Amino acid sequence: MKERLIINLLRHIPLSLRRILAFFIARMSYYISLKHRLITIHDLMRSFPDSPLREIISLAKESYVCFTLIAVDFLDIPYLNKDNLRQWISIEGLDNYTEACKEGKGVLIFSAHFGNWEIGNAALAIMTQPFVFVYRVFDNPLLERAITGVRASYGNISLSKYNAMRPMIRLLKNGATINILIDQNVAWYEGVFVDFFGRKACTTPGLALLALHTKAPVLPIFTRRLPDDRYLLEIGKKVEIVSSGNRDADVLINTQNFTKIIEDKIRQYPAQWFWVHQRWKTKLCQVKQKG
Repeated sequence: MKERLIINLLRHIPLSLRRILAFFIARMSYYISLKHRLITIHDLMRSFPDSPLREIISLAKESYVCFTLIAVDFLDIPYLNKDNLRQWISIEGLDNYTEACKEGKGVLIFSAHFGNWEIGNAALAIMTQPFVFVYRVFDNPLLERAITGVRASYGNISLSKYNAMRPMIRLLKNGATINILIDQNVAWYEGVFVDFFGRKACTTPGLALLALHTKAPVLPIFTRRLPDDRYLLEIGKKVEIVSSGNRDADVLINTQNFTKIIEDKIRQYPAQWFWVHQRWKTKLCQVKQKG
């Protein structure tokens, strides 16, 4: 396929050179798009109000580099295996995941557009077993085939998030693991508003709904880049799910708890999150206007 050929050709560029090129591409992207640069700086300033502007700008530039490097390292993912995996990534907390699998209810893992979730997904699948990754279908067909093809190379299944609730329930009943990224903005009629860096952010309630309905264990998982350009996959302990019987209240509080875990990780390593995304785009006033 065309996309596979492109990946193979790009991979012939030495990794060290690709990473150098990634730095310059990130810098160009930062300066070329005024709109996205302003979004990034504005949201960093709102999230870290006590930080000086020079530190905010430095974080913004680092964030651009971090996400350009994801594309660089993505080219090598189809060639990862148990023999060479340690050259790329270490794993902490694997016991948390294996114990959750033993419960026999399927497993829900959640994360964010943080670090390099793609290589983390590959590592977890290689060391344990493939799972289902829920995502938004890409508008570009070539990009869609390339990315889903790479994910499939180590066995993971890509499942479109649209109308996915019933399929996910069936998968969990069959013991599958489902991975959901829950850090992006959603429309007011699709989400619930929870606190995120001191502001209300419209967030998907899907993870909380699945956890309450299926009783599947829920675990946070993050893959961060280390100073030596390797990665660390961190699998957290099972999150306690609040289940009082009040469905709306339970969905809200559990979604807030999941989001707080994500916020805490971003606060530790702010340059590794996707700040260019308009996370707070949906406003509470939109709900009132529609009401």
